[in-house]
Amino acid sequence: MPQILVDHSAELDLDRAALADEVHRAITGVIDTTVADCKTVFRPAAHHRVGDGTTGEAVVLVEVKILAGRSAEQRAELTDRVLAVLRSAIGVPAAIGVQVTELDRDTYRFVHHTGH
Repeated sequence: MPQILVDHSAELDLDRAALADEVHRAITGVIDTTVADCKTVFRPAAHHRVGDGTTGEAVVLVEVKILAGRSAEQRAELTDRVLAVLRSAIGVPAAIGVQVTELDRDTYRFVHHTGH
């Protein structure tokens, strides 16, 4: 079920498939889900700025959306593991942020739509 949104500087050279695979494995090491249930979307940003713009840092902001009900310790561990994956995968100076967000089990819906 996890949904992973990766916003990043467009010029950042990322192996998206490898990064998604690593993040998916990191998630399954913390919460009760499978790699097959993880979904990642990469959203390159044409423009970014860190601070006053003089550092030249890239930006990577990751949101991991999971169903509510995990402990604060699990969410913190998930954040730490995803951050470690990003730090390992990114070889240039970058401002990196990771946020774990809980989705309300009563109102969230997900389907595999087969089309028309």
